[in-house]
Amino acid sequence: MTFRQFFLAGSAAISALLLPSCALETLAPPMGRSGDQLVFSGRTWTVKGGQELFGPGPNYFSKDLYSAYTDSLGYLHLNIRQLDGRWYCSEVISNENLGYGTYSWEVEPNQLDLPTNTVLGLFTWDNNTLQSQANSEVDIEFSRWGNANQNNTLHTSVQPVWFGSFYPERTRGQALPEAARAQPTTHEFRWAPEEITWTSYLGPKSANNVIATWKFDLNNPARVKQEGGITSAPIIIPAPGTTTNARMNLWLMQDQNQGPTGGQTYEVVIRSFTYHPL
Repeated sequence: MTFRQFFLAGSAAISALLLPSCALETLAPPMGRSGDQLVFSGRTWTVKGGQELFGPGPNYFSKDLYSAYTDSLGYLHLNIRQLDGRWYCSEVISNENLGYGTYSWEVEPNQLDLPTNTVLGLFTWDNNTLQSQANSEVDIEFSRWGNANQNNTLHTSVQPVWFGSFYPERTRGQALPEAARAQPTTHEFRWAPEEITWTSYLGPKSANNVIATWKFDLNNPARVKQEGGITSAPIIIPAPGTTTNARMNLWLMQDQNQGPTGGQTYEVVIRSFTYHPL
């Protein structure tokens, strides 16, 4: 959920399906849902939604069963879909509070051919630490950030990045190999007080199939986050709070009334999520 103010020129495997909205209901029936609660990778998540606008975006988010659900393999489906003439995005929030440790997502292909205006976010967040820790946010995101010619679709960041001033040292865009169009990928970060490291793999995690890496440490300058009239304390590496959780979302950074570029439903499929505390 990195850039809520945007560049216009930002477990793991991602599957992108471009489908007419009406076709979605022909897919596997939604599973793992009980009201706004969803079970995925052995954890319970709350599905975000309502009739008001939410960040990022801002967008409308849906609790509809086909907007966020698991299938018979236990994979999580996130969708941007049109309901009653309005485009809705999707987000799930871990009920369990998490902290320092290694967060990993395995995602179905394909992360390269994203609609220009969509963002898939895999990240941490805390509603209660804006002033002290810039919402305790560490990000992995996939997006073209509105630029159809953007080849660096993998973005790793630590907040604050662009809340007030733009701090380019706090984010890194990298290109994924062509093989990621057909093969699942795994993306993780290890969040520690002194350093955050991000690593991406083609297929499962292995020293032999690393496709992207980045490190951010305490040698960087402290920065502040400015949002909603609040200025945070100067932060290098944000610390988790007592209400920090993991989140996954699929959202529109522009053209919210038109939907994903091309005007069709867009879906990603996440195979798994794991968290190992320090």
